[in-house]
Amino acid sequence: MQNFHQKVFLVLLSVCTLFSAHAQQSFVDRWQQRVSRTQSEQPHWVTPLATVTPRLEQEFRTDFNRQITPKHTDTWNYGGGKGLELIPARRIELLLNVPPYIQHNAPTAKDGFGDVSFVMKYRFYASNEEAHNAILTAFLGGSIPTGSYSNGSTDATISPTLAGGKGFGRFDVQSTLGATLPVANADKLGRPIAWNTTLQWKANPHWWPETEFNSTFFKGGPNDGKVQNFVTPGIVSRWPLHHRVGLTLGAGMQIATSAYHSYDHGLIFSARMPF
Repeated sequence: MQNFHQKVFLVLLSVCTLFSAHAQQSFVDRWQQRVSRTQSEQPHWVTPLATVTPRLEQEFRTDFNRQITPKHTDTWNYGGGKGLELIPARRIELLLNVPPYIQHNAPTAKDGFGDVSFVMKYRFYASNEEAHNAILTAFLGGSIPTGSYSNGSTDATISPTLAGGKGFGRFDVQSTLGATLPVANADKLGRPIAWNTTLQWKANPHWWPETEFNSTFFKGGPNDGKVQNFVTPGIVSRWPLHHRVGLTLGAGMQIATSAYHSYDHGLIFSARMPF
């Protein structure tokens, strides 16, 4: 009788395991099918180096940035405040970002992690290349002051942003306009307004040369009234690997073009794995 009970238990365990695996696979399949439908409704441009794309993406991403100041000090940013990007619903994307690690070569500055940040995108309108080739999306971002040794902000912030894009054959323009609003000490920290615009050209299915214009208008705080602008030439390449899985790599250089700038130029390296 004991052997009979053991056999029945093993059969039931096997059936439960099969049903569990089937249910899990069905959930993943349904998720990926929804993501594919969502992305098929929007233009298929590539995500720029610095400008956050209005398109909805699902990928792992990490960036590496090197900033060189007028005093020839280097600051490396490992991770770039990027991380996991998911599309849980048709018009929504969630970005869960890993805190970057900041490394300085100045003797008085201490290395450490930056702040935790997150973003939610809501896509109001999208039309792929077969129709109007355009998109309009709103972002709501935020950060928590988890940085160590002054490598982050002293207070949490909220960042509302409006983003849009339009394609013209092989060319596209993507642009964002948003502000960073501290939840406290706004007079001390200021409320910077960021305006980023990217001009891209699809040279072939794999290579996208681009030029970005990254501007910051400082309102309040120690840099009140100042404007900082960078021109960022770069290139992004996109390579499919298997089904939805791919590899996207990019590199560019930020060149200061404004009288005021916190650093002369910077190098940007980006690696992403869409899935």
